[in-house]
Amino acid sequence: MKETLFFVFAIFTSIGFSQDESSTYKKRVLETTEIDLLFSYYGQDGNNAAVTGGEGTEELTDATSSIVVQIPMNEDDVLTVDVGISAYTSASSSNVNPLDGNPNRQVSPFSASSGASRKDQLVHFNPSYRHSSDNRNSIWTGNAYISSEYDYFSIGLGGGYTRLFNQKNTEVSINAQLYFDSWNPQYPVELRDGFFDSRISGTGTYMPAFVAFEQENRNSYALSLGLSQILGKRVQASLFADLVLQRGLLSTPFQRVYFGDVNDFFIDDFQLADDVERLPESRFKLPLGARLNYFLNDVFVLRGYYRFYTDDWGITAHTASLEVPIKLNDSFTLYPAYRYYTQTEADYFYAKETALSTLDFYTSDYDLSEYNAHQYGLGVRYKDIFAKAKLFTFGLKSVDFRFNTYDRSDGLNAFIMTLGTTFVGD
Repeated sequence: MKETLFFVFAIFTSIGFSQDESSTYKKRVLETTEIDLLFSYYGQDGNNAAVTGGEGTEELTDATSSIVVQIPMNEDDVLTVDVGISAYTSASSSNVNPLDGNPNRQVSPFSASSGASRKDQLVHFNPSYRHSSDNRNSIWTGNAYISSEYDYFSIGLGGGYTRLFNQKNTEVSINAQLYFDSWNPQYPVELRDGFFDSRISGTGTYMPAFVAFEQENRNSYALSLGLSQILGKRVQASLFADLVLQRGLLSTPFQRVYFGDVNDFFIDDFQLADDVERLPESRFKLPLGARLNYFLNDVFVLRGYYRFYTDDWGITAHTASLEVPIKLNDSFTLYPAYRYYTQTEADYFYAKETALSTLDFYTSDYDLSEYNAHQYGLGVRYKDIFAKAKLFTFGLKSVDFRFNTYDRSDGLNAFIMTLGTTFVGD
């Protein structure tokens, strides 16, 4: 979609310049301020929670709202500011401390604690700046990123360059991103200093060989390359590649692991951790992908997508999707879509109580297991090029609503609803 819109924009700007090449008039990259108001609601459920060692409730809800403001600074430059907050409630994360809120309650990995660990908020701030050359064949971008939640803080920066040539039929881009993150590790309650509960049952004495992480930072470095080509009046194709390197604490400190060669201990039905997941302190990821858009006629467009993914943790994955926008009239468009995903398991994945205490690395996070998934979606978009509806001095340009369901072969199922509105200034 982005590449298509950019092509249409490029056509309009080239027409604007061709009208009078001797004129000093230059069409603005963005005519007026635009405001996007975005909201999403996500829900999921399943029985393989990583917080409780691969077994337990994965129930979670998340509500996210953000505002994106694009401001034309002059004919060539656009400042964009993206600010948002995400608030979630998670039954699985509440079991970081299942006793939180009521130390005498009956505890189980399949029920949630009522304590503070069951919910959190993530706030992000993402400004970016885009500069276009006079002929609109070169685009430079720069951006920064800050996000914070209870146990995690992230700061990032990046930049990119895009070049159009061949009468704007070809587009080449390169982008780089750096993220510097830090953990405030929240370990399972039974692994914290001073923990004791008289209800612990099991053979022997509960004395896990747990050592806290010394490394609490995570750095990520990403380089993205892209090539987009208009192949004809109806066909546009693009290729992309990402090279991603992560270093530091890549384990999640509150995700439990249960070993198969040590005794089990419980409080009621809740099994106490033998350790938390341990993963290597480096990871290299390589996604390679392609898009193909075919304009069938004035009503139908076919948008195909494929991505191959591999990393040095042993995961190989394939993603394929198809979206078919259906233009009902000048104002309304439907977006039915389907996406298929499959992956192999990581070298370090072990189901509950199959890892051994003698191993260096282990996790029971089913996101790193072998599975396949199907996603089905439908969206509707309303567009008013005249922006007749008003909010204060801003006109309503578009409304976009989408609903997607997601089913994974390990039993996880989820849905997400998204609503986006775009307003433009006078």
